[in-house]
Amino acid sequence: MARIVECVPNFSEGRRPDVVDKIVAEITAIPGATLLSKELDADHNRAVITFIGSPEACAKAAVAACVKATELIDLNTHSGEHPRMGATDVVPFVPIQGVTMEECVALAKRVAQEISDRLAIPTFLYEYAATDPSRQNLAKIRGKGFEEMRDVIGKSAEKSPDFGPKQVHRTAGSTAVGARDFLIAYNIYLNTNDIEIAKTIAKGIRASSGGFAFVKAAGFEIKDRGCVQVSMNLTSPAKTPMFRVFETVKREAARYGVNVTSSEVVGMAPLFAVSDAAEYFLQIERWKPSQIIETALLGQETMAGFLENLASREPTPGGGSASAYAGALGAALCSMVGRLNDKKSGDHGPLHDSIAPAEALMGRLNSLVREDAESFNAVVASWKLPDTDPNKDSAKQAAQLIATLTPLETMERAVEVMKMAVVGLEKSKKSCLSDAGVAAFMAHACLEGARLNVLINLPEIKDEKKRAEIKTKADALREEAKRIRASVDKALDTSY
Repeated sequence: MARIVECVPNFSEGRRPDVVDKIVAEITAIPGATLLSKELDADHNRAVITFIGSPEACAKAAVAACVKATELIDLNTHSGEHPRMGATDVVPFVPIQGVTMEECVALAKRVAQEISDRLAIPTFLYEYAATDPSRQNLAKIRGKGFEEMRDVIGKSAEKSPDFGPKQVHRTAGSTAVGARDFLIAYNIYLNTNDIEIAKTIAKGIRASSGGFAFVKAAGFEIKDRGCVQVSMNLTSPAKTPMFRVFETVKREAARYGVNVTSSEVVGMAPLFAVSDAAEYFLQIERWKPSQIIETALLGQETMAGFLENLASREPTPGGGSASAYAGALGAALCSMVGRLNDKKSGDHGPLHDSIAPAEALMGRLNSLVREDAESFNAVVASWKLPDTDPNKDSAKQAAQLIATLTPLETMERAVEVMKMAVVGLEKSKKSCLSDAGVAAFMAHACLEGARLNVLINLPEIKDEKKRAEIKTKADALREEAKRIRASVDKALDTSY
């Protein structure tokens, strides 16, 4: 089972999409980090980015995004409805699959320290990562935000950062990093511009004022819509469901002669939350989420589903995707070999440090399965542009270059997996040697298959210099893979 963490950093920028795109680019550039959602809110002047990946990939992506946000965002010129204390305001890590909350806490501490060390930004730990129960609640740490934090930071235990200087960064402020359960950012809009009504309703439903457990709420004015909003974080939607909160806000609003006009989810939400709402409002008897056809189909999209797609008449996924998948299998085996050499007592074995890099490679190669198919689809789309389109030729060349560089990267990653497999053969206990060997062979097959996809696309690139560079690199990678394969064969021949 893949180890998956979700990271949902919030950045203090919701009005300049180009700035947010540059931050997102830092995330997607990290192998193994997969973007799920990008939400910009101009009124709050805030962006909520959601991505998943291995713990190692998510840590690298979070730090890279914070570095870029520090470069591009100045809180001295920032304003918005949502309180904020940092350019990168908050960085939560959420365990999704194969990862414990304790591991997310360790991840949060590591990222918080790296942010403070690299950028001289004071960082606070919150929720499960909090070093004191009084600092679990992010709202208590944030207070009234950047302007207040400049004056109070370091002057009390509550306002002293866990890492970094006891003064805010001049433009980037301070940052909160934590580990938490899955939450839903949920907003309900009311057809009034009376902010006091929204604030009163928010106070009545939030846990800190005696309302629902697992609900944080505040009232905001949304000027461009001429209305107000009850903005909430549902920190445990399984225990305090979205539909119950909606119904309560609706009833409370009616007391003031106000109606709910709409609601929205910012970022991602688990399927059960929407399914529960459908069951409640439609009064469906004996309802099970498994009755949703897309859920059933998703359950089928396993290895068998991939193989069926590969065997179909459709040109994608094709050989390039199959090659990348072979490489991902090899990386997964390297990760397994690392774990099997750890002690049952929890002590780290000789290959423990290879686990995180192997998972990052597995994640990146898995992404290349999709990217290879997408790159070929883009080539086909460029062919279909009308001949009268003045950009047709440049579009064809751009698509062709990506379709060539994608399998070239697959070759690069395959060599990395092969090197990792060799280390496994050198350091592993004997019972795992066959697994390390298979990892090397799968990665070698990946490289050879990806090379064929480079070669078939290469002649279509008109830029002779670029074509020569790619060919030279592909040839060098193949020669390196041959040398590694020879050492693998020799190691295996002498091991049995």
